[in-house]
Formats: sequence, C-alpha cells, structure tokens
Amino acid sequence: MGEIRSPSGVLGAVRRDLSDAAPGADLARFEADSRQVAGLRSEVQIRDFLLTVDEPETLGGGDAGPNPLELTLAALATCQEVVYRLYAEALGVPLKSVAVRAVGEVDLKGMTGLDPSARPGFRGIELSVTLESEAPAEALERLTRTVDAHCPVLDIVRNATPVRIETRREAADPPAHSAFAFAGLAG
Repeated sequence: MGEIRSPSGVLGAVRRDLSDAAPGADLARFEADSRQVAGLRSEVQIRDFLLTVDEPETLGGGDAGPNPLELTLAALATCQEVVYRLYAEALGVPLKSVAVRAVGEVDLKGMTGLDPSARPGFRGIELSVTLESEAPAEALERLTRTVDAHCPVLDIVRNATPVRIETRREAADPPAHSAFAFAGLAG
C-alpha cells in the first residue's frame, strides 16, 4: 500500500495541478467491469478490487453480497464522508469523525413492471450525517453547504446524468457435437 496523505494536502495538490494543467487534463475516468457469474450474482472488477454483488434471497438471489441499490447508497454515504473530510481540513473546520446513514425506498412494482407508472429506482433517499466536531454551528453549516455542492455522487443522484448504452451480442459457442450432426442432419 502507498503512503497515506493528508486529505487537505490531496485537495490542495489536485487544485494546484488542475490550475496549471492543459485543457482536458481535468477529466478523471473511473471504470467498473461486471459479469454475471451465477444466478443473480455478479463479480465486479474495479482497479485491483473484486466485488461480489447479489440480491437477497427474498429477491431471488443467493445473498452473496450487497445488491446494486445498496451499493448506490454506500457510494453516496462514503462519498459524503470523503468530501466532508477533504473540505473540513481545507476550510480549517476541526472534524474528529463523520458517519453517514443512507436509506432509500424502492417500489418493487416499478422494477417488476407490475405498475408502469411506478418508478423502478429510489423514490427518495434520506441521509443522516453525524459530525463529531468542536466547531461552531455556523462553521459546520458552511462545511455542509460546501460538501453538498461538491460531492460527486450526490450530484449524480440529484441530477440527470447522460448515459449512453451500447448493447452487443456475443455469439454463444455451439456444442462440439450436436444431435443433428450425428444424425447427418447438420447443414
């Protein structure tokens, strides 16, 4: 593992690098490669990490890992925590700890197609942020406004993000010997 740097040092360094960067250097690319491996269970490769994603048994899965909706909530909660830490140090707000609980509710009739008017995604998400700090309320309110303005995952769930989907067909390998070939019926 690499050296752990101060969050404010990272934010400051990135800001300095971006101010001197050539056009287009301000874009960062993130990738995740997923493949369904059994039933509703998928394996997701992200950098050097392999995540197991599955549905609970009540939704037809094997409960081998969190489901995509839970990962969405986890992404939002942890992104908030990261951005709180980065900006607390950058703004000089003492922050001993930050914890976020994220709760979302989905109408299963939308996902299953039973009710075409029901949205398949979250009807809403509630975040409960707990800050352990000696800072005055005004400083924490400023920090919260700053975090909410700069949290990438919060932006993704609050605003429409263009998504381009390309579906490709990969031919399945034909069986080595089919019944038709043995019967002399293969063409």
